[in-house]
Amino acid sequence: MNDFLFWACVVGPALLAEALLARYEVLAYGAGWRAPASELPKGVPYARGAAPDSPPGAYLVYLDGIGKRRVRDSRDGGQLVEALIAGAPELRVLGQVQPYSPLADPLADRPVWAWLRRRIGLLLFLHNVMQTFVAADHRYRPLYNRAVGSQIATQLRLAGYQPDSGMPVVLLSYSGGAQVTTGAVDELYTRLRCPLLLITLGGFHNGANDLTHAEHLHQLTSAHDRIEQIGTWIFPQRWRLFRRSGWNRAVRAGKITVHRLDPATHFGAQSYISPTAQLPDGRSHLDHTADTVIAIIRAHHSTTVAQGDPLP
Repeated sequence: MNDFLFWACVVGPALLAEALLARYEVLAYGAGWRAPASELPKGVPYARGAAPDSPPGAYLVYLDGIGKRRVRDSRDGGQLVEALIAGAPELRVLGQVQPYSPLADPLADRPVWAWLRRRIGLLLFLHNVMQTFVAADHRYRPLYNRAVGSQIATQLRLAGYQPDSGMPVVLLSYSGGAQVTTGAVDELYTRLRCPLLLITLGGFHNGANDLTHAEHLHQLTSAHDRIEQIGTWIFPQRWRLFRRSGWNRAVRAGKITVHRLDPATHFGAQSYISPTAQLPDGRSHLDHTADTVIAIIRAHHSTTVAQGDPLP
């Protein structure tokens, strides 16, 4: 009974309020009331990995899953980013983008959420879940896409990216970050005119966003990933029947390549980024994922160079 009262009197109203307010940021952006923040907290670099005094092999922007709450954190404590930097020192990696805030306002740094986090930590995740659905909603999607695309472009420029340079930009996304990543393609291409490679890891997205300006999308998935499977069921644009959706047009154009990371799960002890779960060859799931991402980037880069694209 006490649990019921807690959910009915405390969590229920909080969820209702969040459902009503989830659209505030994207509407504030669209109305011009607020602009996305670009300055990072003191001591946080705009990029890590390849030194800024020499051209990197590519810029990699990591958009985390719904656990993303602030500039510094990620669902795995940054282990995937660390593994990518260690395995591919030629990459310049950005992990500070706030995929669930069109205004680039870290959730955990807001006073009201800092208070709620100490009392109802689940609401932090539910906020980001709702933002994912706002990003997928056809009424708000164009504004959301423009806002986050602008945020990514700004952070890339601050990290040293030069528009029209031909330098590859890789957008690596986890879970709900795929909705934001696929939506940011047009704005990012418009602002930077850059070659865009997308890699989704357990990607949860509605398939409505246009991928025309993406060179390719690599889908890292697993038969044990129930969350990604739910996304393919609940969003009609992912169904083959909707041939004109952005996703199905990309499939027919040969832009989607699927990579199996079985037996990884979406989260938990057997997740894609687990440092303890092991494969028969002795590698951890984290190592397997990082190795796959690095191999995709290097293979794509060598292919584009062979086709005559400028060297970085």
